[in-house]
Amino acid sequence: MGTLYLVRHGQASFGAADYDQLSPLGHQQCQALGTFLAEQGLQVDAVLRGSLRRHVQSLDALTAAHGRVPEAVEWPALNEYDGEALVRALEPGPMPPTDTPDGYREHFRLLRRGFLAWTEGRTQPQGMPPYAEWVAGIVSALDHVRNHCSGNVLVVSSGGPISTAVAHVLGASPATSIELNLRMRNSAVTEMAFTPKRHSLVVFNHLPHLQAPERKGWITAA
Repeated sequence: MGTLYLVRHGQASFGAADYDQLSPLGHQQCQALGTFLAEQGLQVDAVLRGSLRRHVQSLDALTAAHGRVPEAVEWPALNEYDGEALVRALEPGPMPPTDTPDGYREHFRLLRRGFLAWTEGRTQPQGMPPYAEWVAGIVSALDHVRNHCSGNVLVVSSGGPISTAVAHVLGASPATSIELNLRMRNSAVTEMAFTPKRHSLVVFNHLPHLQAPERKGWITAA
């Protein structure tokens, strides 16, 4: 039996022109996770990551703090869906601003609706594959871990793929996966046990490295 650790990237640049890069806090979150894993004596035996910059930067920060992490296998199917494309496929027009509480809530309300329309085949967002094909790419990463890995496997990805992986393992619906997705925190760890036959969920959306009182302000979701 092995253990799979699915790590959501650190805080990215939400609301900025270029979201796909870590904020200074995002670097700190991932460094804290790397330090925590090293202090626990966790030996990492294999690594997969998406190809987005926030995935690369998150793994780099974690690796620098941990000290002993093998070279990653890049797995583009672990990349996040395009949230703006999901919304525009359902409701063309300007996106709501995210610099106010009302705009922030509206953004995620539209994202939820756009995601569900995509999963149900009611829309086909520009530049994105059909939903079933996207899920198959995520499942391919899980299958690779079951069939080719052992020991402790680290995956660095995004909230969408990780929540979809959890829903797949639990046999849950796409509607459940988007609800899981919208509750994931930056640098959170989701743990699964695996054998050549199956994955089993152990822990979801855990932040053991940010539990110290002085780090409560480091907990973010967007």
